[in-house]
Amino acid sequence: MNFHTKKKQGKRRLLLSMVLGLTAVSLLPVAASTSLAERPALESKMFVLSGTANELFRDKALHNGTVLQSFAFDNVNQHIYVVQLMAGGQQLPGETAPVSGANRDKNGDLTLTQLDMEGNKLGYMFLKGFGHGVQIGVETVGDKAYLWTETDSVTEGSSGWGTQIARFPFENGKILTPSSPELEKHRLVEGADRTTVNIDAATGQLTMRYRKDGSFRFGVYPLEEVKKGNYTPIADVPQPTVGTFQGFASYGGYLYLLEGNAYGSSGSVAPEGNTYITAVDWKTGEVLDKELMTAGQSLTFREPEGMAIRIPDLRHPHKAELSFGFATNFTPNRWASIYTLDELLPAEAIIHRKRGD
Repeated sequence: MNFHTKKKQGKRRLLLSMVLGLTAVSLLPVAASTSLAERPALESKMFVLSGTANELFRDKALHNGTVLQSFAFDNVNQHIYVVQLMAGGQQLPGETAPVSGANRDKNGDLTLTQLDMEGNKLGYMFLKGFGHGVQIGVETVGDKAYLWTETDSVTEGSSGWGTQIARFPFENGKILTPSSPELEKHRLVEGADRTTVNIDAATGQLTMRYRKDGSFRFGVYPLEEVKKGNYTPIADVPQPTVGTFQGFASYGGYLYLLEGNAYGSSGSVAPEGNTYITAVDWKTGEVLDKELMTAGQSLTFREPEGMAIRIPDLRHPHKAELSFGFATNFTPNRWASIYTLDELLPAEAIIHRKRGD
């Protein structure tokens, strides 16, 4: 073992000991290789949705020129993973001819791009037959990033949608299908479809959005229990009424939903648009706040897409950021922009503030 390897491992042990020492914090953090021994409590402060959003990066190219669907952070290794519908006209190994974009959408074929925190491309994967990519998550184990996505796509209308969720390691240039041995699959709710997933790295919780009996719901589970095949949720709430659904993220005791449309469609008029974030209480399913997002108003094309929780410093998981994305620029070269909200307060304080108490 060389000096640099020992130094790196030493830093990781120090980080782990500091994270585990945060017992006074209501959020139990999961660091590079930590697991939860008990179910985390649904406790945390709530993001102030009326705050000013900061730009993480703007107009960054992805592996394909299609619209970004969702993204997730590897807070340990400082990477971002972005998923999008696979571009038409590509012929992958094993295919007899180039496949159109419409058929890629129908088949549920996705492209996954790995970025650094400045939005520069580092790598990619192709995920054939996975779904629509409405939301993804990342779990980090040491230096390894494991993606959580929908899989086993079924065609409905003109698009493919996942019917269960899967975990697999990121491997640059790899092509996966639902039958690939790399996939670890989980069916959390029998009879559900439209399954999409998010990981809350601060508390070690997995959230799944799903449709059952025609209605959308969200369930939150201890991540380590899901990996063991134990699928008992901590909470399960119905999706409140929203506009065009575009993504979700969970942090501690609250669930956040993204909605809206690109300028010029479905009531979205520049510069205000109709991008909203809604905050839902996991304990009650009650909507606590809903605010118009005005970040990125100068973007020429501005379609809200995807949410994720960023933890800039894993030693302080209670200082997180709620991130949301926009697909930008025009066909055939769509780009990605990401913005973040970083103010957290007790829910009661936010409600009082809105009432003017």
